[in-house]
Amino acid sequence: MSSVLQPGVRPREVWAWAMYDFANSGYTTVVITAVFNAYFVGVVCAGQSWGTLAWTLALSLSYALIIFTAPIIGAYADAHAAKKKLLAITTSGCVLGTALLSLVGPGDLALAFALIVLSNVFFGTGENIVAAFLPELARGEAMGKVSGWGWSLGYLGGLITLAVCLAFVIWARGQGQTEAEFVPVTMLITAGIFAVASSFTFLFLKERALPQGQKGGAMRALARVAETLRHAAQFKDLLRFLGCIVLFQSGVQTVIALAAIYAQEAMGFTTQDTIVLVLLVNITASLGAFAFGQWQDRLGHRKTLALTLLGWCLMVAIAYLSTGRVGFWVAANIAGLCLGASQSAGRALVGYLTPADRHAEFFGLWGFAVKLASILGPLTYGAVTWVTDNDHRTAMLITGMFFVLGLVVLKSVDPERGRRAAVA
Repeated sequence: MSSVLQPGVRPREVWAWAMYDFANSGYTTVVITAVFNAYFVGVVCAGQSWGTLAWTLALSLSYALIIFTAPIIGAYADAHAAKKKLLAITTSGCVLGTALLSLVGPGDLALAFALIVLSNVFFGTGENIVAAFLPELARGEAMGKVSGWGWSLGYLGGLITLAVCLAFVIWARGQGQTEAEFVPVTMLITAGIFAVASSFTFLFLKERALPQGQKGGAMRALARVAETLRHAAQFKDLLRFLGCIVLFQSGVQTVIALAAIYAQEAMGFTTQDTIVLVLLVNITASLGAFAFGQWQDRLGHRKTLALTLLGWCLMVAIAYLSTGRVGFWVAANIAGLCLGASQSAGRALVGYLTPADRHAEFFGLWGFAVKLASILGPLTYGAVTWVTDNDHRTAMLITGMFFVLGLVVLKSVDPERGRRAAVA
């Protein structure tokens, strides 16, 4: 472990850091990917043709708010060594917002919209902050491996949360309950697991950064961001990679946000079918994150990511051509394998290209890129389904273009040149 971790870092701390991935993955898996998104379109919006667009608009608004605040919060966290304190605030906000989703019933569009925006803003901000701990824990040449540990444990957390929800859904359906009765309870289950699992992070993970002696709050944070952008030429490979992230993450975030909707609207899956599908996809995602994390530092960050993007292109082609469930199951599990790998590889490469004194700030820029993609991709999908009268297959095909463009931009990124710039 001494060859993997930074001096003074204990394995227990890395486990505690990875447990946050375990904790918050339940939110993305149950709320954004598998259960509440389909409930929002099918029950809250009563299956109207604008339902998918309304869902993507809610997500897009939340990501727009994160985009505006992420660099400022990241710069503030660096200046005041406040990552752990801010993480506690965002965790509490997301847990509370998720629990309040249990109050949403048929026709409660305004309430559902507001709570999705609220909970997702807290989730996305916390995701940025916890990622900024990675360079403090792992050595530069081992960031891929340690990032893979986190993503792998994260998908296990999503798997366990979803499995508990599935057990409840099966029981509730056996009692004759409808979606409007059992889906709200799954929100309480998700919030509870998030709260309990994340407690280990706050117990054992240390704040190693020191205050940088800069006053001025938000205005000083904005000044630091402006300084970063003025010196952006020093980090051209990082900036190119952030552009690559915007492109390929547009596709990834579309799959995350709309998988259950596609399964139910295009393939005729029930809620229970969709949960089982996402359970299996989480297993392949966990395996992908772990396996590629082991290979990434040896194979190279760029090659690893390029392989996953080729896998995403294959997934889109199979999903588009599939008319039966077997083909869609194959496509979904390819997506899971590539999901874990691409997420882990992207986070590790950002850490590899980041200067030592700007971890939170540059991971704020990473969050900026991912959240911009989270607007661009799903909103494009929602607009296509609205214009084409719910043609989800065409929307899926257009999603594939984001992965192709991401591959093109990735070719211009030189990780070793970017690392030298970060160290200098």
